[in-house]
Amino acid sequence: MGKQKKARKYATMKRMLSLRDQRLKEKDRLKPKKKEKKDPTALKEREVPQHPSCLFFQYNTQLGPPYHILVDTNFINFSIKAKLDLVQSMMDCLYAKCIPCITDCVMAEIEKLGQKYRVALRIAKDPRFERLPCTHKGTYADDCLVQRVTQHKCYIVATVDRDLKRRIRKIPGVPIMYISNHRYNIERMPDDYGAPRF
Repeated sequence: MGKQKKARKYATMKRMLSLRDQRLKEKDRLKPKKKEKKDPTALKEREVPQHPSCLFFQYNTQLGPPYHILVDTNFINFSIKAKLDLVQSMMDCLYAKCIPCITDCVMAEIEKLGQKYRVALRIAKDPRFERLPCTHKGTYADDCLVQRVTQHKCYIVATVDRDLKRRIRKIPGVPIMYISNHRYNIERMPDDYGAPRF
C-alpha cells in the first residue's frame, strides 16, 4: 500500500508560546505593564497647531507684488511645449512683476532628466530666476515645495502636477499657477491682491 499524500500547507508557522504564558519560568515571563494613574488635578496639555499670522481667514496678507513664484519641473517642460516665455507669461497672468524661484531639488530633477531636457535646464539657469538653497536630505521636489510653502506663505506655486496641486490645495492661502489653453492661469487668488492699497 502506497503512502498517503498529505496536502502541503503554505505559510504555516510554528505555534509559539506567548511571553506571558504560565508554563514559562518566572524569570523568562513578561511582566504585565502597570497602568499609571492619572492625576485628575493635573492640567491637561494639548498641542494645537499654531496658525500663521499672515493669514486673515483664507486671505494671505504676505502675498503682493513682486510675486515670488516657486516653479516645478514639469511646469518648465509644459511651458516649452506650449511655447511660452516663463517670466513674460507670468507677468501677463498677474499684471505685476514676477520673480520665478527654483529650488535646488527642482534643479537636480531637471539635471537628472538628461540631454532631452537641456532646453529646460538652460531656462532654469536664467539669471532672472532666483535660486533657493535646500538644506534637507534627498532631491524629491514635491515634498520640498510643499514644506517650503507651509513654512513661508509668501509664494505662489507653479505646477501642472495633479498630485502636487491636490497637496497644495490643503494648505490655506497658497495660490496655484497652471497652464491651460496655451496661457498661464491662477487658482485661489483673491481679486483684492492686485488692487492698490491706500
